[in-house]
Amino acid sequence: MAAQTLQSGATPVDKWVRWFALRPRLTLTLVVLAALGPFLTKPFNIDDPLFLWAARHIQTHPADPYGFDANWYGVMSPMWQLTQNPPLTCYYLAVWAAVFGWSEPSLHLAMLPAALAVVLGTYQLARRFCGRPMLAAAATLFMPVFLVSSTTVMCDVMMLAFWVWAVVLWVEGMERNDLWWLTGSGVLIALAAFTKYFGACLIPLLAAYSLIHQRRLGRWAGCILIPIVALAAYQWATHALYGNGLLSAAGNYATATKKLYGISDVASSLTALAFTGGCLAMVIFFAPWLWRSRTWIGFTAGVVLFATAIFVEGTMLKQYDMLNGPSRVLVEVQIIFWAIGGVSVLGLAVADVWRQRDARSCLLALWVFGPFLFVVFCWVVNGRSLLPMAPAVGILLARRLEQGSRNGKKIREGDMRVCLTASAVLALLVTHADFRLAIAVRQSAEQTCARFGQGPTKLWFNGHWGFQYYMEKLGAKAVVWRESRLGEGDFLAIPPNNCNIKPPDPNYAHPLKALLFQGPRWTTTTSAQMGAGFHGSMFGPLPFAFGRVPPESVLVYVIGPTHKALTGDVQPEKN
Repeated sequence: MAAQTLQSGATPVDKWVRWFALRPRLTLTLVVLAALGPFLTKPFNIDDPLFLWAARHIQTHPADPYGFDANWYGVMSPMWQLTQNPPLTCYYLAVWAAVFGWSEPSLHLAMLPAALAVVLGTYQLARRFCGRPMLAAAATLFMPVFLVSSTTVMCDVMMLAFWVWAVVLWVEGMERNDLWWLTGSGVLIALAAFTKYFGACLIPLLAAYSLIHQRRLGRWAGCILIPIVALAAYQWATHALYGNGLLSAAGNYATATKKLYGISDVASSLTALAFTGGCLAMVIFFAPWLWRSRTWIGFTAGVVLFATAIFVEGTMLKQYDMLNGPSRVLVEVQIIFWAIGGVSVLGLAVADVWRQRDARSCLLALWVFGPFLFVVFCWVVNGRSLLPMAPAVGILLARRLEQGSRNGKKIREGDMRVCLTASAVLALLVTHADFRLAIAVRQSAEQTCARFGQGPTKLWFNGHWGFQYYMEKLGAKAVVWRESRLGEGDFLAIPPNNCNIKPPDPNYAHPLKALLFQGPRWTTTTSAQMGAGFHGSMFGPLPFAFGRVPPESVLVYVIGPTHKALTGDVQPEKN
């Protein structure tokens, strides 16, 4: 029987929809909790251990956050050389863990307010920039790069939270000519920079916006000095502590890393476009309502020609030794598809400036192009470096759809729900794949230690990220190259799908077992075999890849003279 209508003519479902629509902030809060809640038990992985180690050290040495040594590249090095992020997130984790403990759910819960602050801040900013602030906030939430980054305990989402609210206060302060709002924004800019050095990019971004808005210097210039003075003090203080200012050291590290991998800027441009399109995939789902057919065809033709030229020349994929045959073709197809989306993202910023030609459109365009140019020319392409684009892209998407409505290209509410749902499904699918990967890495450490770390001989390992965190937690020892002395009968475990690993000397390390652990099955964020490198394009030119994902593996070697039982092929063993 049909639902009985209310006196207003609305069904109970319509009433609930209207109730939530009248409470946008509550609705967004509930959606954020629903989206991220299932991932609170995610094991620590990728660079999480760097933040956890520093947080533990801060609990006993709060005035010296990086005053200890760690092994992250196969050698013991000072922590201030290993980490290229300021310590504000580590201080936050240290305080939280002192009260609520170091478990995975506890620390992921600690990072949840930052994700919520980004979404609510995007909504608040979008209220001034467009007529669909809920769409802009939801689009930001369901970008794959935002959901994946929000399931780590790294500094990226926290930095973005400070970033978004700094922009909110700055825009409000400029339009109200209110010095207090601008001062508050200056403080938030400093906090963003102390969370992640990229936060300092807010200084030129908001200065440019202010000059375009007012056409002159004003009182706002004094507020811009707040983060500049704070960063100068930080540089001086860290130089006094470690003999090297960490702000300038991070810049030198970025330049050196770019040269180390030897990737040309042209190849980086295509990789960055693919990462932009994939990480901000919401845009490609709305493409039919964003562009005319001939514009979309132009984007596609341009990307295909550009990508084909790079593929034929061969400089882009030659560094990925495992991408050959059918797997290479599949990767190339995915690169082209997501690169078209990347061009569409950049096109939104260009089109908005062309149409509006005001301070707001320039702010959004600079906001989008800043991270993109950074990964092309200054850093290795990775998803988290493109994360700051997400709120600006969400707002640009909403603005573009509004313009389309005024020009007769109106999107129906049903079509909008379909696009949002499809985008959310993709983002959750990618986030779940990263979640399953982290689980497989933890299982690989636990099973390896259970099998080979219980006897009188020692269990050593090579490799870092989450594998290192759990192996050390269970008593295994990380190899320090040229220093560690592995004894006869000791075991050495190496996870191939990891960073900073080296093959052992075949004269002393002999294959024993290959343990397999099922991770994600059809989508992955990190796999050199599939060309997926969300956390660093040294693994692959895609932020995530589709296909049959190989299981995570750990190769176990035994140290000592070659034994007949160890000279044959290593037999994989599935766990």
